[in-house]
Amino acid sequence: MPRLAVFALVVCALAVAAAVVSFVAGSWLGIVWILMAGVSSNMAWFYLRKAKLDKARTSTGQSAATAG
Repeated sequence: MPRLAVFALVVCALAVAAAVVSFVAGSWLGIVWILMAGVSSNMAWFYLRKAKLDKARTSTGQSAATAG
């Protein structure tokens, strides 16, 4: 798993926890934390997909190089 994806997932989990704490405390600031969780989860998904595509390109490039 790419390091940036792991960091984004950690930020997402912490943002969700902060949102829960904020809403329990009666603060509407939790909306900002929910938005941050959404952005960080999208970043994690992006980096995971990018790593998967890079791996597929690398394996395809290596097999084409060895065959030609």
